[in-house]
Amino acid sequence: MQLTPEQQRLGKDNFHEAVSFTRRSFLVGAAAAVPTLGAAYFQYGSLNGNPVKVGFIGTGDEGSVLLTQHPPAYMDIVACADLREVNRKRALLGDGNEVRWGLNRKLGREAASKIKLYRDHKELLKAHPEIEAVVIAVPLCQHAQVAIDCLKAGKHVLTEKLMAHTVSQCKEMIQVARKENKLLAVGHQRHYNVLYDNANDLIKKGLLGDIKFIRAQWHRNNSFPGSDSWRPGGYSAESFRKKFSADIDGLTAYAKESGFDDLDKFLAEKLGYPSMDKLVNWRLYRDTGGGLMAELGSHQLDAASIFLGKVKPIACYGYGGKNFYGVKGIGSPDQQADDREVEDHVYMTFEFPGPHYGEDKNDVTIVTYSSISTNRMEPYGETVFGSRGTLIMKEELEAMLYKEASKNTGGGGADQRLYILDGNDGLPALSASASTGPTKAAATADVGAVSRGYTEEMEHFCYCIRNNIRETPDKGGLRCPGEQGMKDAIMALTSNLAMKHHKRIVYKDEWFDPDNAAVPETDPEIIS
Repeated sequence: MQLTPEQQRLGKDNFHEAVSFTRRSFLVGAAAAVPTLGAAYFQYGSLNGNPVKVGFIGTGDEGSVLLTQHPPAYMDIVACADLREVNRKRALLGDGNEVRWGLNRKLGREAASKIKLYRDHKELLKAHPEIEAVVIAVPLCQHAQVAIDCLKAGKHVLTEKLMAHTVSQCKEMIQVARKENKLLAVGHQRHYNVLYDNANDLIKKGLLGDIKFIRAQWHRNNSFPGSDSWRPGGYSAESFRKKFSADIDGLTAYAKESGFDDLDKFLAEKLGYPSMDKLVNWRLYRDTGGGLMAELGSHQLDAASIFLGKVKPIACYGYGGKNFYGVKGIGSPDQQADDREVEDHVYMTFEFPGPHYGEDKNDVTIVTYSSISTNRMEPYGETVFGSRGTLIMKEELEAMLYKEASKNTGGGGADQRLYILDGNDGLPALSASASTGPTKAAATADVGAVSRGYTEEMEHFCYCIRNNIRETPDKGGLRCPGEQGMKDAIMALTSNLAMKHHKRIVYKDEWFDPDNAAVPETDPEIIS
């Protein structure tokens, strides 16, 4: 949805106006300037006692983001581990940008120098029995194994999304966590994003009316050289060796220490990666990654599920293909040579139950998702279309609200300022306004950028550890525990199956039961 800067500004004012009315005691972003936004907003409080001693396993792209966002008041990083030398250095030095600082900048060189660096999680666990918890951000194919090893070693686990490479692995992780009586959290950070929580509150209060459609997308353009971090253009053997020489040399030495002369054999048999290429470029292959639905779509399916009351989907169907990356010169002039296996364009449709689906099977909400590699005209985010209003979530950092025009409540649309009043049913309702400026409440509510939720999810993880909280999310426990993470994984991984087998797949209740062995990847109705 293309909006002018003025319309976007108006939409943000409208959102803050609505929040200031529905949450008079706590305006959106009101605590954004303080380091404990999560503690203030989600009311889990400051940490009692010493910070939790933590090990970080995986310090690549996402791991370095988490290192930058980690809360030192709650979390004491003892050690980091990564198979790749470049990532171990990255943990300390960062990328020289505002996304991945590095621990030297985050903590200061003196404090960062005390953090030990290891090649893998087994070395880290053996050297530091004092560690209480781990944060895992390794390639997807190793999420389950690393998490299970850490749980069995007596550590609480926060693992990045997607929870695991298969639903079977998700169930095993949950079962091991229960057996070991350890917390298992999954890093879908929108559960700790203040903006999303406020948006969801507006939806629950009925301001958007009936929601029958949510559109989500994450569009990028990789047709320009160097535009895709997921290895555009491929590598020749010579260029690959040159680019990753430090990692190759370090892992070759590690292999020889372990009695292997062949690096790829060592990686496959001991570390779970089929080859050096698939360790470095794991997102591009089916046996190491989960494609666009796992890496991007899972976040937005999670958001849609939150907005719809965390309900399970009814069914999904769609198309995915390798429509852009291929053999140079065979496709369009912009096409890039690449041997990746995962789709570069995906288009999925999901059916979710509405609030009265139990009585009326026509009460269905449709969620569409697309991720493409050849156009970035629209920013990533979600648009919620309700009968009374439209909510736009832009790049996890902005929310815009617009009223639907009606005979009863007046004008609406992207150029109309709104205000909130008490409806005849006692619930807040949207109304149009001729005002040319925001109200005082809306203006003061907008105090700048809000956190994406990484810091808050780590704060709460540590808070639950220190206070021995094992409750469900509605009672103050982890907001994205293993069961929720598995639900998100089921939605994403079943999408891949729907695209692969060209089928409409109906979700089964037993897939969502951690104690039931049934999973979509072996379901005969899907794979036959």
